[in-house]
Amino acid sequence: MDAKLNMEEGLRAALPDLTRAERQLATHILRHFPVAALGSITVLAKAAEVSTPTVVRLTQKLGYKGYPDYQNALRGEVEAMLVSPLAKHERWAGGVPDSHILNRFADAVVANLSATLGQIDHAEFDAAARLLADPGRAVFAMGGRITHAMADYFVSLMKVIRPEVTLLSDMSNAWPPALLDMKPGDVLLVFDIRRYENSVLQLVELAAAQQAEVVLITDRWISPAAQFARHSFIAHIEAPSAWDSTVSILVLVETLLAAVQDLGWGVTEERMRRLEALYDRSRFFRRYR
Repeated sequence: MDAKLNMEEGLRAALPDLTRAERQLATHILRHFPVAALGSITVLAKAAEVSTPTVVRLTQKLGYKGYPDYQNALRGEVEAMLVSPLAKHERWAGGVPDSHILNRFADAVVANLSATLGQIDHAEFDAAARLLADPGRAVFAMGGRITHAMADYFVSLMKVIRPEVTLLSDMSNAWPPALLDMKPGDVLLVFDIRRYENSVLQLVELAAAQQAEVVLITDRWISPAAQFARHSFIAHIEAPSAWDSTVSILVLVETLLAAVQDLGWGVTEERMRRLEALYDRSRFFRRYR
C-alpha cells in the first residue's frame, strides 16, 4: 500500500484490482470502517459473507503479512487519530456540525456510492452494456413507483444514443401491446428496490417467458425479479431519510449510458447531429444574444 495513503484510502484505491469476493469484503470494511476490522477474523468473514482465507488474501494484497499485522497497523492509525489534536475529519459543509443533515446525508450517499461501485463485476457490467448497445436488439425499460423516474431518464437519453428504445408504462394494462413488440433477445432494463412491487415482477416474468434478456438494477436485499435476470446490479440506497436514496442508481444509469454511447459512437454521433438540426429548425431552445 502507498505509504502516503491512510489505511482507508489505501483500501479504497485497491478496489479495482481485487477479486469479486475480496471487493465484497473490502466494501464491507469500508462501510463500517474502522470498526469492522477490529474484531476477530471469523466475525469479519461472517459479517462480510466471505471465507477467512479471503480475509487473509486481502490483507496480504494490501501489503501486510496477514490479518493480525493488518489489525495492529489499523489500531495504531486509530490511536493516532484519537490522540492527535491535528486529526480532523473534513466535512461536506464547512463549519456545520457533524450531526447536521447536510453532513449526515452526504456521508451516507458517498458511502453508498463507494459500496455500489466496489461490488460491480466489471466483466458483467461490460456484458450488460454490449446487450444494450446491440443494434439487433430493441431496448425496453421500466421501474417501480419511485424508480420509474430512473427508467424515464434512461430512456430519454438512450433514445438519442440509439433507435428502438421504449419506456414501458407502470400501468399493467399497457403491457400486452408492448409485449407484442418484444422479441426474443430484446433487452428489458428494470429497476426494483424495496418495497418490491408485484407489478414489476409480473412484467419481468412475462418478458423472460418471451426470451427477453433482463438487466436488473436492485438493492442489496435483492428483488425477487433477480431470478429472471441475466445481469443484476446491486445499488446501496440507505440514507438518513424516510425514503431511500437513488444517487447510486443514477450513477449506474449514467455509466451504462456512457458505455453504450462509446460502443456505438458512430450511430450516436449521427443521431445527435440530426437531433441538433431539428432543435435548430424548431427553435426549441431559447437563444440569448
